[in-house]
Amino acid sequence: MGQGLSCAANHVHGLFTAVQFGDAETVETLLQRNPSLIHQTTVYDRQSALHIAAANGQIEIVSMLLGRSVKPDLLNRHKQTPLMLAAMHGRFSCVQTLIEAGANILMFDSVNGRTCLHYAAYYGHSDCLQVILSAARSSHVAASWGYSRFVNIRDGKGATPLHLAARQRRPECVHLLLDSGALVCASTGGYGFPGSTPLHLAARGGSIDCIRELLAWGADRLQIDASGRIPYMVALKHKRGACAALLNPSSAEPLVWPSPLKFISELNAEAKALLEQALMEANREREKDILKGTAYSLPSPSYSDTGTDDNISEASDTELCGICFDQVCTIEVQDCGHQMCASCTIALCCHNKPNPTTASLNAPICPFCRSSIAQLVVANVKTGHDIDHDIASSKLRRSRKSRNLSEGSSSFKGLSAMGSFGKMGGRGPGQIVAENEWVDKS
Repeated sequence: MGQGLSCAANHVHGLFTAVQFGDAETVETLLQRNPSLIHQTTVYDRQSALHIAAANGQIEIVSMLLGRSVKPDLLNRHKQTPLMLAAMHGRFSCVQTLIEAGANILMFDSVNGRTCLHYAAYYGHSDCLQVILSAARSSHVAASWGYSRFVNIRDGKGATPLHLAARQRRPECVHLLLDSGALVCASTGGYGFPGSTPLHLAARGGSIDCIRELLAWGADRLQIDASGRIPYMVALKHKRGACAALLNPSSAEPLVWPSPLKFISELNAEAKALLEQALMEANREREKDILKGTAYSLPSPSYSDTGTDDNISEASDTELCGICFDQVCTIEVQDCGHQMCASCTIALCCHNKPNPTTASLNAPICPFCRSSIAQLVVANVKTGHDIDHDIASSKLRRSRKSRNLSEGSSSFKGLSAMGSFGKMGGRGPGQIVAENEWVDKS
């Protein structure tokens, strides 16, 4: 009898080992010999074969188990689903496959009361975060819960995914959540220090990239936590000097993404990327002025303003923005057809200070024809066949540019950023960690 139990235990151990290392052939053989093995779990934490396959990114075995009618929402000892473990370890293909198989994205675990969205944000897996958010838009979640409510879902300590991403220094996830409707000024319950906003938590973590994203989406530098501290004071306490300089209420206000404007919410992806880049570059220029002469000065651009102007080709010069005469036109007002650069467009649309009344902002006015801007699109850039026809106007425009700059009449030039748009960091590859490391100790 004891010999039979030992043999069964060996088969179970063999199955879990094969699953962990992706030996699909052995898994198939063991399940054919003993189909009941598919329902076995590990002794202590009650991980199923599907949990182990999802956590280790073994997509072939995940698909095999789901094909054998294994339920995608099996629970381990901590009421964690395979989807949660896949999101935790950044297993994008497994996350996608489990969701397609009907995995419930609204399940909460018993460790911190978190969902798969919390775990993807906490560990910085923006690709997994994206597929979960996409599933929420198209599933019953949007109809029953509401998409915005899901994006701002709170864990057992009152932390939203945005709070977790900001605290863990995950700027890519912060950006994605803000772009999906995360509340930038929401306060926590018991997570971190009570009453903390994402900006408080980013200040504590010391991520300038996260702070930059939050400020660009209207985070309030004067909002206090339960102890009466503003984010600036939190940054000082944790010796985050550069962050404190940017969060100092006496420093210049950043430009804020004009999300309340209807035509901004309807931008196509290409136009949106151009405007977001222009806004972030303008704010980086502001940061350079704030940090100039301090120990936290940002690196200088690799080329000067003068050098940049000399490198503008004849082709691009014919398309220079008629407002700043400095950058190429990339954005077009759809109704009237007038074009300008992304920096000047941002200057027209952005407000400098978060304001609760901005939801009813009037549409900005085209600076050329004074008509209301209702829609923006990417401007068509002229091809080489059009260049010869425009050489004369190019020379005239150069003359106008020189005169305009000498008279100091361009109020938008200060927003033209020379620095490159840095790629935001965020996550390393998902790694398997010990069970006690899955518990948030923040």
